[in-house]
Amino acid sequence: MKTFKRGQIWLVNFEPSFGHEYQKVRPAFIIQHERYIDSGNLLTVIPISSQTANHGELDILIKSDSQNRLIKDSLLKIKHISSFDKRRFIKLIGLTYKETMENVDKHLQLFIFGKITER
Repeated sequence: MKTFKRGQIWLVNFEPSFGHEYQKVRPAFIIQHERYIDSGNLLTVIPISSQTANHGELDILIKSDSQNRLIKDSLLKIKHISSFDKRRFIKLIGLTYKETMENVDKHLQLFIFGKITER
């Protein structure tokens, strides 16, 4: 049985896809709070792209290292949040740092609320 946690990077099957949705099997970053991971069959993720030249306004650069185990430096594509059935998750690739998660949280607040809210 697979164990999912927020901040993990998994290889996920994005097919079938339509229009401008991300395609193929690619890494994705779990953003769903752990409290809700076991409450259903879907997991919410941010796709990861190795096309760092296409750096958008809310994208976050992740340098490849031994913890995240990405093949090369990549971008978290904040604007492309998606939820997928857990059966699409192929294998755990790696983990992110606390600082990366905090940065993702800030970028998600900007994307959803247009500003960073105080906690």
